Amino acid sequence: MNKVEFINEFEENVVFVEVGSLNVESILADIEEWDSMATVATIALIDEHFDITLKAEKLTSCLTLGDIIALIQHKLEG
Repeated sequence: MNKVEFINEFEENVVFVEVGSLNVESILADIEEWDSMATVATIALIDEHFDITLKAEKLTSCLTLGDIIALIQHKLEG
């Protein structure tokens, strides 16, 4: 799964916004649907697609969608 596919999946199945409306610079706090349930759904999405287990604290420290992607990349690299 590449960045665009992850963002599309995030849009469709986590925050339920129109696909293509978000990008790596999107600020999570500005997404109306970004809440504790979206955090849990994002953790599940990452676990399902990347086999990475993240703690909610790590995810909630992310400010942008790009930060989440960088966190995934960091975990995948080691």
